[in-house]
Amino acid sequence: MPRELRLDAYLTDVLMRDLIGHDRAPSAFLVYLWLWRQTHAQGRANVGASLQDIARATGLSKSSVQNAVRRLKRRRLLTAERASLTAAPIYRVNETWKR
Repeated sequence: MPRELRLDAYLTDVLMRDLIGHDRAPSAFLVYLWLWRQTHAQGRANVGASLQDIARATGLSKSSVQNAVRRLKRRRLLTAERASLTAAPIYRVNETWKR
């Protein structure tokens, strides 16, 4: 049975419209939402996931995920660190509106 997911209203009231309408990047919103679900909704600070993992989970292509991650990092909504060049990134989802 699926668990209930409580979203921060900012995600749907502001961020969705900003990423999809203004930036014309619906993939960025989907990637952000998926990563947010894996972190904040689970009570975790970060999550490790490859581009392929995210693509599989969201239904997007790997290149769309790569572009979305790039956009989210540029907007400081996402930070990513790697233990090594070949390791999957560890993502931290930033809620910049809660500063």
